[in-house]
Amino acid sequence: MENLLKSIFDYQKFEGNKALQSVIDSVHARYAVKELNLDELEFVSAAGIIEKDPRKEDL
Repeated sequence: MENLLKSIFDYQKFEGNKALQSVIDSVHARYAVKELNLDELEFVSAAGIIEKDPRKEDL
């Protein structure tokens, strides 16, 4: 499904269909990417096991 959507979005770059562009714009508005500022990063957490990268040397 993701590949199909990518194809449609790419096709629109050349076709210029107004109805399709409206759908694309609404999708971009709903799923807009936003960079987090430092205050917002305080609320981000991750779970997992911290492992040392064996390729890096200890200094």
